[in-house]
Amino acid sequence: MSIAMISGLIILVLLVIMLVAGVPIAIALGISSVCAILPVMDLNVAVLTGAQRIFSGISVFSLLAIPFYILAGNIMNKGGIAVRLINLAKLITGRTPGALAHTNVIANMLFGSISGSGTAAASAMGSIIGPIEKDEGYDPSFSAAVNVATAPTGLLIPPSNVMITFSLVSGGTSVAALFMAGYIPGILWGLACMAVIYFIAKKHGYRAKTKFAAKEAGSIIFQALPCLLMIVIVIGGTIAGVFTATEGAVVAVVYSLILSLIYGSIKLKDIPKLLKDSAEMTGIIIFLIGVSSIMSWVMAFTNIPTLVSSALLSISNSKYVIFFLINIILLVVGTFMDMTPACLIFTPIFLPICSALGMSTIHFGIMMIFNLCIGTITPPVGTTLFVGVKVGGVRLEDVIKQLLPFFAVIIAVLMLVTYIPSLSLWLPSLMGYV
Repeated sequence: MSIAMISGLIILVLLVIMLVAGVPIAIALGISSVCAILPVMDLNVAVLTGAQRIFSGISVFSLLAIPFYILAGNIMNKGGIAVRLINLAKLITGRTPGALAHTNVIANMLFGSISGSGTAAASAMGSIIGPIEKDEGYDPSFSAAVNVATAPTGLLIPPSNVMITFSLVSGGTSVAALFMAGYIPGILWGLACMAVIYFIAKKHGYRAKTKFAAKEAGSIIFQALPCLLMIVIVIGGTIAGVFTATEGAVVAVVYSLILSLIYGSIKLKDIPKLLKDSAEMTGIIIFLIGVSSIMSWVMAFTNIPTLVSSALLSISNSKYVIFFLINIILLVVGTFMDMTPACLIFTPIFLPICSALGMSTIHFGIMMIFNLCIGTITPPVGTTLFVGVKVGGVRLEDVIKQLLPFFAVIIAVLMLVTYIPSLSLWLPSLMGYV
């Protein structure tokens, strides 16, 4: 048995055992990685090198964007921005069948992209739109399913923390290129779900009861414009080269804070708690990134990616079959592992394989993130799923039943994104990144 196989088995077995036992994912990654290198390295050297890898893994300037985007998302979640985006979405959907559910989709796409968090979108939108839908006769389980199914779109539509993480672990892929690449797949996800909503709404007779006067519509647009302007400033500034993705995150914090203070939804006394919550979340993510650097080093040192590549290529020589198998693996992984550790662990394994088969790094990044986004709404660990169920006040089994047609169209869009590279690469190439 080769060293790569021995080390791979050690990582897999120890990681599964510790995760089942409830050991925090970062600790499990660190211990399993150090143990996997012991067959070829002394314990003292392994521990010392591991510690060095943690610090070198987080000593990257671009990682500064993560705490700032987290802080910006927390500010927006409490800053009254969600209500204004919902009103705009209601205006856009008008009186089409299932208008309120369509409103939920558009609001999730807008708020998720601004906040960079599917969980925040599910919580904010579900708590505001859910009661309105119930009053208008919508099935609460259906409303919760719509909210859950579309909350992750904001993780594909930039700015997105997981794209910054992928940029780091993939060896410095352009963050701006990834931002551009996520737009079309994220919008297709939302549109596919809206198609399902339309047919279900027609069947059950869900129709909007609200009609906006011209003056009211103008007021709604005027109030939402400052919120939408943040997307233009942050993404536009990053693409135009006015500032980097990290500096754009700082701009997002300043802009969202000023906007929330003007709206009066955040007081100065609320800022310390926002900073504390953001610091805690940042600490978790940064530590994960640091520890995952140990695993990346161990896998490279023991040639584990080469072993996995050989195993996959032994199944088939067709890149289409290999891409399909990688999708299946990532979908399964996403059901029990959060996005950040999954991205950190599996990018070094699958990226070399896909690159050898001619897939662009940007295309692979979007495919991976799309898969892991699906995992956030899939049991047993789907955080966005459980937040949506809790906010909706419904039973999990009822929501899962309503989610099935949404899963079908989302998987269909995933296949399109996988096998039609231009869906991910057209915008980046238009901007000169490819």
